[in-house]
Amino acid sequence: MRFTDLHLIEPLLRAVHEEGYVTPTPIQQQSIPHALAGKDLLGCAQTGTGKTAAFALPILQRLHGQPVPHVRPIRVLVLAPTRELATQIGDSFRAYGRHLPFRHTVIYGGVGQNPQVQALRHGVDVVVATPGRLLDLMQQGFVKLGHVEVLVLDEADRMLDLGFIHDVRRIVSAVPKKRQTLFFSATMPRDIQQLAHDILVHPVRVEVTPTATTVEKIAQSICFVDKGEKFTLLQKLLRDPAIQRALVFTRTKHGANKLARQLEKVGVRSDAIHGNKAQTARERALKDFSKGRVRVLVATDIAARGIDVEGITHVFNYDLPNVPDSYVHRIGRTARAGASGAAIAFCSPEERGELADIEKLIRMRIPVMAGYEGRFAGAREGGYAGGRAGGYAGAREGGLAHGHAPAHPPRQVHGGGHGHGHAPAHPSRPAHAPTQGHSHPPAHPQRPAHGGGHGHAAHPPGQRPVAGRLRGRHRRGR
Repeated sequence: MRFTDLHLIEPLLRAVHEEGYVTPTPIQQQSIPHALAGKDLLGCAQTGTGKTAAFALPILQRLHGQPVPHVRPIRVLVLAPTRELATQIGDSFRAYGRHLPFRHTVIYGGVGQNPQVQALRHGVDVVVATPGRLLDLMQQGFVKLGHVEVLVLDEADRMLDLGFIHDVRRIVSAVPKKRQTLFFSATMPRDIQQLAHDILVHPVRVEVTPTATTVEKIAQSICFVDKGEKFTLLQKLLRDPAIQRALVFTRTKHGANKLARQLEKVGVRSDAIHGNKAQTARERALKDFSKGRVRVLVATDIAARGIDVEGITHVFNYDLPNVPDSYVHRIGRTARAGASGAAIAFCSPEERGELADIEKLIRMRIPVMAGYEGRFAGAREGGYAGGRAGGYAGAREGGLAHGHAPAHPPRQVHGGGHGHGHAPAHPSRPAHAPTQGHSHPPAHPQRPAHGGGHGHAAHPPGQRPVAGRLRGRHRRGR
């Protein structure tokens, strides 16, 4: 199929041709005909699959079929979770609509509101906005949504992650009920399913890939490494000239700044982008990255879905994310627009549980990079209920993920979490315990027992068990 087969008007076909598009992506092939027919749409597709064109092109064609009013009310509202994504969507409307007489503006926080207010006063057909700033301008009386004909929610699950779900509901309540709604989300947690149910009317569901799967053209790998050795490993891997443009994800804003400074000190051109940076600084960092003036961009999850830079060859998960869905969106920054890419994750003993959650979500076992399994190999073989864990991580962290409970008398016993494992009857082989029960030492005094689940390990008389640390699930700052 080609774009000419989608019954788009000539100005749009000319624009997509000038953008270099020939063949529509699967989400575009399936979404555009339904959107052109005026139907509500529920689109499930991972990042980097071409969702923006899937809704922007039919919206522009809809506007073209109606006369342009002298006083331009807001006729299309697109909600996006981050400034970067909102800007990216605005750029797409500008590119696709270059041969059409429509106006758009982008509204987001972190910058002065006066230019945005002036654009609204002059009249715009399309508003692309983040929920917080839009609500602020609505409360000040600068935004009126009573004439909205099309409502788009892009990356709805990310808006849930960032705590915007209540703001979104308030905005939706201000939009006319008689409208077309296009709803896109890479994942479908329960709250997002409920939101979709509440705002969509007999929607057509389009799902081009299984929810929360990763792009097939991304070569994924993992390196097991101590936390204190991560920077040394990153520095070593960046010596590879094949890594032309790398995006590195950290868990915190402070960590992003620190890592960027460390890389600069060793001669790697780097910058950081996160929620605490001013909008001008974020835009400058993205521009330098896209132009090749910066080789490595260090980011937090706030930027995971807003970075659309061509030619990102590698994504590094320097810290594994607390939320497994974020892994999918992080690595989706590479292998875009049909290109290939690589995603390399660093996993310390403290992050074994996060790796287990990620592999369970993506339904695959991430291959270990050759030479970086070492003494951590047992961590992949320890066994756990519902995923992978154990081995080295459990032994080091005492139940961080379901690990070994040594029964040798001179050594301390590290208890697992909720689980009960039984020792093997055979004196020369370790037992892999079930997920529930108490873990007992094996008959052979030199062999460790593998405790299942988060369990309680028995210990030799006279010795006290070492309390296992619980793996924290608290959200950290982005």
